[in-house]
Amino acid sequence: MPLIKSISGFRGTIGGKAGTNLTPEDIVSSVAGYGDWLIRSGAARKVVIGRDGRPSGPMVSALTAATLQSMGIDVIDCGLATTPTVEMAVVSRGAGGGIILSASHNPKEYNALKLLNHKGEFISHEAGQDLIASVHSGDITYAAVDDLGTLTTDETVLQDHIDAVLQHPLVNVEAIKTAGFSVVLDAVNSVGAISIPPLCDQLGVTCQVMNGTLDGQFAHNPEPLPANLTGLTERMKTSGADLGIAVDPDVDRLALVGPGGRWIGEEYTLVTVADYVLQHEPGPVVSNLSSSRAVADIAATYGQTYYASAVGEVNVVEKMKAVKATIGGEGNGGIIDPRLHYGRDSLIGLALVLSHLATSGKSINELRDGYVHYEMVKDKLELDPRLDLAEALSAMEALYPDVRKTNIDGLKLDFADGWVHLRGSNTEPIVRVYAEANTQQRAHELAGDVKAKFVELTGA
Repeated sequence: MPLIKSISGFRGTIGGKAGTNLTPEDIVSSVAGYGDWLIRSGAARKVVIGRDGRPSGPMVSALTAATLQSMGIDVIDCGLATTPTVEMAVVSRGAGGGIILSASHNPKEYNALKLLNHKGEFISHEAGQDLIASVHSGDITYAAVDDLGTLTTDETVLQDHIDAVLQHPLVNVEAIKTAGFSVVLDAVNSVGAISIPPLCDQLGVTCQVMNGTLDGQFAHNPEPLPANLTGLTERMKTSGADLGIAVDPDVDRLALVGPGGRWIGEEYTLVTVADYVLQHEPGPVVSNLSSSRAVADIAATYGQTYYASAVGEVNVVEKMKAVKATIGGEGNGGIIDPRLHYGRDSLIGLALVLSHLATSGKSINELRDGYVHYEMVKDKLELDPRLDLAEALSAMEALYPDVRKTNIDGLKLDFADGWVHLRGSNTEPIVRVYAEANTQQRAHELAGDVKAKFVELTGA
């Protein structure tokens, strides 16, 4: 995979030639660019780092820490840690920023540097452009020997994260403990195995763990989609558990499976959480353009306003702040609760889902039956690097003169009975093609029609 630099940070495959993959040279230059940006911004010269369980993690972490130290920046190493744990640690440790070493849902050969500001939030697009310019400038100054940064480890950040979840005003710990729930977790051989079980234990929830060996040798494609979670759905047919949960390698996405192996899915994680939150704290709701219409529907049920943002956590967070949203996130199972922090977080997502189950007295299957039913198709096309995607999408708009369109992020076509969203990925050299309708067949038809027109137009 080519080295990709975007609002999601620096991402690529391990090995190969410098400048084309995420090699040691690229890691050092990228981290140095971040360190230069941090120093110039006037933030505290202290950075929190943490990694998921993939095999390249120790190597990438060592290079990252050493590069920051070489610039006179102190490093707090959280070791194996979830993305939301690192985000929260940036603030609690008074750091100027953070670097999360995780390629999220990508396979084990990938890794990435995900860059945070002093608020523990992903850096802005403008900051990212400044940082990338710094990387390319080659004009970076390193510290003298007496000014090198320090390296310390901090193994207490996870419990701090769990404590904050337990103290959250909408997490009903007593109701959850009284309910005596049991869950099955697919930890996909990463840090979900060390973060979700202790949270469950402190909530009085029995947790059966699948794929709990923390070696980064992912037992299946780590993206929490139905085709990748057949083992979990099969286990839920016979386990007797109240809830099946799957996380991605860095634990910022949460997918749900109901008793009997019923797929609830990642799209309905935010719907379920919003349903619960809006009962207690009404307010605006935000998700990205590729999220299910069911999010807007649940907001309307409570008489609240729904807003759509461009795809990408930083974009959702910016919109949430602008409209003072009470809950938000992405349809990929990412829950963002501003009472805790502005970041996707599977721990607070799970705690709020369990609170909803405990206080409603309903099963997750019964809750799902109460929501408007939509089916989504997620497809993709390889992106020819020579293609001017913006120009191609503009040409696509002209093919649908009578359809409502949104182009703040790629092109979204809103039909009467569904929608299709085409956009370039922030993390892979592809065009994502998402579609949703009331039936799987209609979603496939919509996606197929738009995809065919795109291919015909571009020769993709």
